[in-house]
Amino acid sequence: MIRLRRTASAAALTLTAVAATLLGFAGPAAAHVTVNPREATQGSYGRFAVRVPNESDTASTVKIEVNLPDNAPVGSVSTMPVPGWTVAVEKRKVDPPIEVHGSQLTEAVSKLTWTAAAGGGVKPGEFQEFPVSMGPLPQVDRMVFKTLQTYSDGNVSRWIEEPTPGAEEPENPAPVLTLTAAAGSPSAAPAAGATAAAKDDDDDDDSGSTAIVLGVVGLLAGLGGLALGGLAFARTRREPTPKS
Repeated sequence: MIRLRRTASAAALTLTAVAATLLGFAGPAAAHVTVNPREATQGSYGRFAVRVPNESDTASTVKIEVNLPDNAPVGSVSTMPVPGWTVAVEKRKVDPPIEVHGSQLTEAVSKLTWTAAAGGGVKPGEFQEFPVSMGPLPQVDRMVFKTLQTYSDGNVSRWIEEPTPGAEEPENPAPVLTLTAAAGSPSAAPAAGATAAAKDDDDDDDSGSTAIVLGVVGLLAGLGGLALGGLAFARTRREPTPKS
C-alpha cells in the first residue's frame, strides 16, 4: 500500500511538472504593427491602414512613426484624420523624379508620424488603425515600412526587421506590402512565341481530331457495305434456282 501511494505521488508530481511546462510555453503570440491589406497591384492607387495593437499591460501607445522605403518612392501620399491624433508629414528629394499624371515630382513622402493628444493614445488591450491613401504604387515586389511605436512610459518597440521569404518571421518584423504585376503588363503577359506555339498546338489538335472523325466515318461506311453484301449473298442462297 505504501509503495502504491509513493507511485501515485510520483505520477502526480510528474503530471504537475509537465502541465507547468506546457503552460509556460502556451502564452499568446505577440502582435505587431501591420499594413492592411497586405497585397496590392503595381501602378495602382489604394487605401491602406497601418494597424497598431498595444502590447503593453500598463502603458498606452502615444506615437507611431512610419518610414516609407527609400527604394520605392510614391508620388501621392495622403492621410485621413484620426480623432485624438495629429500627423506630421516629412518629404525627401528623389532623383530621378517620379512621373504622376504627366507631371514630374522631385519630392516624395519619406515619413509619417502620428502623435496622440495629451492623455490619449492606444490603451492596453486596444488597437488603432491609421488610414493612408497611396499611389501610383512602384514597380517593385514589396514595400517595407519600418515603424517605431512609442509608449507613454518611454519604451519604444522597433518594428524594423525585414522578413525573408521562406524563413521564420523575425522577432520585430516591419510591416510589408506585397506588390504584384498588373494584368497586361510585360511581366504578367505571356510571351508572343508561347502564344503562337499554343495556337499551333491547338491547330494540330484540331487537325488530328478531324482525321480521327473522318477515319471513324470511313470505317462505319465500310462495315455498312460489308453488311449489305452479306445480306445480299444470303438472300441469293435462299431463293430457289429457276427450272429451265
